[in-house]
Amino acid sequence: MSDKRMTPEQVVDRLEDGMTLGIGGWGSRRKPMALIRAILRSDLKDLTVVSYGGPDVGLLAAAGKIRKLVFGFVTLDTVPIDPNFARARQSGAIEVAEWDEGMFAAGLKAAVQRLPFLPVRAGLGSSVMDVNPDLRTIRSPYADGEDLVAVPALRLDAALVHMNRADERGNAQYLGPDPYFDDDFALAADACYVSCERIVSTGDLVAGGPVQSLLLNRSAVTGVVETPNGAHFTTAAPDYGRDEKFQRHYAASAKDPDAWAAFTERFLTGDEAHYQAEVAAWAAEQEDRT
Repeated sequence: MSDKRMTPEQVVDRLEDGMTLGIGGWGSRRKPMALIRAILRSDLKDLTVVSYGGPDVGLLAAAGKIRKLVFGFVTLDTVPIDPNFARARQSGAIEVAEWDEGMFAAGLKAAVQRLPFLPVRAGLGSSVMDVNPDLRTIRSPYADGEDLVAVPALRLDAALVHMNRADERGNAQYLGPDPYFDDDFALAADACYVSCERIVSTGDLVAGGPVQSLLLNRSAVTGVVETPNGAHFTTAAPDYGRDEKFQRHYAASAKDPDAWAAFTERFLTGDEAHYQAEVAAWAAEQEDRT
């Protein structure tokens, strides 16, 4: 298929209950939030979410979409803990596998390489082995005889990532300071859906930028969605930074049931255009108050 353009709703229609869903980005940075919001509007449930988590995890947990979470951390960066995640974690509403960040990366790499596991030193001697009793160690068959953690592959049914630009065939480019692990999420998954700030021609992707910024090629991408401001309220540098005011509003609302009900009603009940319009209106209201 040469033209892989889709809408957020078409992406969600490809997802199924019980899937293992990988979400790219890092904390509150370059998260595919427009696709997350589309999931919130759907009937999807019982997801196993694999993420270096941020508000993607918080929102999905608050909506009851997550059955199990595999994570290296969950943070909003400038807000240390997402209140929605904290509530779900502390109440036992979700099953969790809390891995060391290095172990998490190794699990993705194992899936990319189609290996059952990768041996790592990360996690040895820490409580991560105690809170994940299903993890196993393996002894090196060589003269060193070292004991290592055998990190199981994080195979994904589908991955969602956000890029700055892409073409209609699915080649995708990041322009910010860090690729995070989005290429591993894509290659570890049976299907990968890319949201982006702009869909451009293939020629524009390679003009004026380093080839290394072309993080994903079309063979790894199932669908591409143009979603301007689609990472909001997380970063999508250099297109925009994190909306710190709105993130604080999100975090404060998540701590109070009545405030959260109002937040959900205003921002999360309509489609993506509705969300973006309400965010702009809310920002104007904040300006009027100052």
